[in-house]
Amino acid sequence: MTQKPASSAQRALTCAPIAVVLVLASVLLLPAAALAGDAYPAGATRPAFAPGAAQPRASAASTGGSSAPAAGSRASSQARARRHRGRPHAKVLHGDPARALVAYQAMQRAYYIPGSGLYAGEPFSYLWPFSQALAATITLADVPALAKTMAPEVQARLLGLQSYYDPDNSGAVEGTYTSVLPGYDGTVAPPAGPGGPKYYDDNDWIGIELMRLYKVTRSPDLLSEAESIMAFEMAGWQSSPALACPGGIPFSNSIENNQRNTVTTAPAAELAVQLYRMTGNPGYLTFAEQAYEWVRNCLAQPNYLYADHIGPKGLVEHTLWSYNQGAMIGAGTLLYQVTGNGSYLTQARQTAAAALSYFTLAVLESENPFFVSVYFRNLIYFDSVVGETSGSRLAQEYVNDAWASDRLPDDVFVGGSPASAQLLVQSAVVQIYGLLSTPRYTYF
Repeated sequence: MTQKPASSAQRALTCAPIAVVLVLASVLLLPAAALAGDAYPAGATRPAFAPGAAQPRASAASTGGSSAPAAGSRASSQARARRHRGRPHAKVLHGDPARALVAYQAMQRAYYIPGSGLYAGEPFSYLWPFSQALAATITLADVPALAKTMAPEVQARLLGLQSYYDPDNSGAVEGTYTSVLPGYDGTVAPPAGPGGPKYYDDNDWIGIELMRLYKVTRSPDLLSEAESIMAFEMAGWQSSPALACPGGIPFSNSIENNQRNTVTTAPAAELAVQLYRMTGNPGYLTFAEQAYEWVRNCLAQPNYLYADHIGPKGLVEHTLWSYNQGAMIGAGTLLYQVTGNGSYLTQARQTAAAALSYFTLAVLESENPFFVSVYFRNLIYFDSVVGETSGSRLAQEYVNDAWASDRLPDDVFVGGSPASAQLLVQSAVVQIYGLLSTPRYTYF
């Protein structure tokens, strides 16, 4: 099971498809109490929901035909032929979409608990890897040939997500946590799990994915939930003048947590831009710009890259991780798109160039693939705006290497240093192959 560490530095060591519109428009973010069902395991109630599993696309040769007719059934055979004439054959997947689906199916076989909406852990996975399985599922739903296959899978992830929802900090006594706003706990919330701290970056990832779905479905429930997450993020802003470089968002809402991170603050800016695009609420744009500028002022390095976090007394953790660079590249690109301010794009370009120089294939392969998937999503999105291809070419090389060297016989991937098989790794590989297979505008 992937542990959720106490800090991001410790963590490092460890025109949308119409089918989706039609199916997901009816998806509701139900309260957890409405999802209770059969017990799994003993003593833990789970939602009684069994999503349809994603199946490989059949080849053209195996679809649209009939078994050989029995003797004397010539007329019925001809009738069947007339019925099937003109029906399109199922699309055959090749290349990146095919590999994305193979990796996704392996993820479901290896880690998913059928009928639960959740993934295996102790007994269930942390929200961190779950959020990436959600992202992987939504990304594959944006692959045109997989839209119908993935629609029920997306619904299953949304149902599972509600098991982490916690409106009252798991009943903890006042003063245990810095925020009393609803959000998603780092572990499954009571009664099925222990609940606990809410991690701001995990909630960022969830909010970003809900807004991707909202672009497709225009479901008010999805928008409401994303706005609730944004309220949680904004309330986490650390404005105390006693802090060095006041501002930023901490790693979690635990009372003892006092570091503020690139990976909590920059993705919050991205989510705020997504919400501004959809609602026109200027408060979201103001927050996005504030969050972005705080990271630049407090964590930017002379080489245009970004450090990991800053402590209350001003001690900066200078370790460079790919996802921090990606989040700032993406935030700058999104802000440029909604404001027209060219300085945002210039800054994104500077960081992209520096990151491509620093994060060689060897360096990326030493990180947990989750970090790399965040980096590539943002870098490729930036490329799509400026007409470049460096990000997609590097991403292709990365996953092709992983396919050849890090894939076990059952199509489960290992990654990180030391290499291990885990949901966080598998979902990252699914995402990267999926991102290479989908229109770039679907990324945010």
